[in-house]
Amino acid sequence: MTHYDYIIADVRLRSECDLVALGLRGFAPFASEVEGDADTLFAVEDKVKSYDALSLKKLSESYLAEADAEGVLYKTVDGYLYRITPCGDSGRVIEFAIDTTTKRMTTNIFDGDVDLAILRFGLWILFGVVLASHNAIAIHSSAIECEGRVVLFLGESGTGKSTHTRLWREHIAGARLLNDDSPIVRFIDGKAIIYGSPWSGKTPCYKNLNYPIAAFCRLSQAPENIIKRLSTIAAIGAVLPSTPPQFAHDGMLQDSICSTLGELLRHVPAYHLACLPDAEAAQLSYKTMINNA
Repeated sequence: MTHYDYIIADVRLRSECDLVALGLRGFAPFASEVEGDADTLFAVEDKVKSYDALSLKKLSESYLAEADAEGVLYKTVDGYLYRITPCGDSGRVIEFAIDTTTKRMTTNIFDGDVDLAILRFGLWILFGVVLASHNAIAIHSSAIECEGRVVLFLGESGTGKSTHTRLWREHIAGARLLNDDSPIVRFIDGKAIIYGSPWSGKTPCYKNLNYPIAAFCRLSQAPENIIKRLSTIAAIGAVLPSTPPQFAHDGMLQDSICSTLGELLRHVPAYHLACLPDAEAAQLSYKTMINNA
């Protein structure tokens, strides 16, 4: 049977459908024809099996603006189910399920017209489930690489993450964007590593690269530029909100995420930058987290 492999953060996603040909161009840099030992998530075209409603435990519910739909994550007897229901009377219910023992993923999205926004997000949710068990987390951030290391800028939407990394690219020699929405961080063999991913929000920045992490930095808007290093407890409070919120009400997923964060933050400093959207702010953060690190 034909299959298509994508290696993302050293984890193999295998699909019976060519995701790039289908329209998910962000997966192109991650395509691989090399067989290897990377862990595998099987994304198959089989229909999602039926679940007894009483056996489903609702974990989270959120609105997906790109698809104008509601997404609900459930815990099932063998893993997780993510159900996406279009708002109003149009469209069909799309389901993605994963058996966490076999890491076999099934979905009914290929049974009709494929909504790429829904497919992209459904893959992100269930790939995140697999990552959680491999000391890896997708972090909502804008990640900038400079001098061979990466700083992740965190914050709520509209805080200025993309603006700040743009200022780095404009005012700091050699600064390059790695990912603008959902890079993946891993703690492997005592090292904190960040990977590019096929998920980069509205900015098409899909790089199959990885680097050591220099720092995490939470942003806030302010009338002047001030940066300070955070204590370990404050660092966890600064980074945890940028992990997938859909997983917050599942003990196993959240325990895995907190364990990985704990290891990362034992080795990587975290900062808070209160700033203006100007070149001085970019220079201050660069000098603190890269140049003087």
